[in-house]
Amino acid sequence: MRSLILLGKVSEEGIALPEGSGAAEAVHSSQLGILELVTSSGLVVQGVLLILILMSVMTWGIVLSKWSHMKKAKNQTNKFNDVFWSSNNLSEMEESSKQLGTSPVAHVFSAGLKELKEIVRLQKEKGEGSGYIESVDRALKRAKALEVTKIEKGTTFLATTASAAPFIGLFGTVWGIMNAFLGLSSSGGNTIQAVAPGISEALIATAIGLAAAIPAAIAYNYFMQQIKVLGRDMDMFSAQFLNIAKMHFVK
Repeated sequence: MRSLILLGKVSEEGIALPEGSGAAEAVHSSQLGILELVTSSGLVVQGVLLILILMSVMTWGIVLSKWSHMKKAKNQTNKFNDVFWSSNNLSEMEESSKQLGTSPVAHVFSAGLKELKEIVRLQKEKGEGSGYIESVDRALKRAKALEVTKIEKGTTFLATTASAAPFIGLFGTVWGIMNAFLGLSSSGGNTIQAVAPGISEALIATAIGLAAAIPAAIAYNYFMQQIKVLGRDMDMFSAQFLNIAKMHFVK
């Protein structure tokens, strides 16, 4: 009966909560706790975190730069193809290739046209043209290889980040957990609260490693697919350019 009376008083008066125990303060304190864990971690874990942060920053720099370059290259390639098939004037095509310098197809055209002009000059001087078409083919293939090399610049770092960042983060995690348990054995504690901060700061390394690796892997696969598309465009253009050269220029 006495307990019922006490419960009635509690329900009427309400339960007094301590000041500053709201949900917003709990979230804020947890965020501060993560920063404190990072700053209080060991030198090895901090070094791992610094490496992963640098890799992540470089990854996003490469992604933004290459995405902009790819977009511009595709747009200029489409413009150059329109000029190439709508014009019958080589001088106009050559001028267009100079203006659309980001297009890999335009660079392939410039290399092929340069070799073709040399063949036409030799035909006029020596009256020979047999076998010269192979030199045009080699010039086109060489130009394509150079363009692919330029377009692929930076993708190696993306692949390296995608494959290595999780293992770098895992190394930091293992090192942090090892130090946490070593500290537990030296302090003589035997509860999970004694190692929880060390394990928490160690797991941050794995999280940041994954945060660096996942965008790098996605970007690498996307850019490699776009490079394949541009490579096919250059191959198709080279074949068409050779056919035109055989029909109209090389006898």
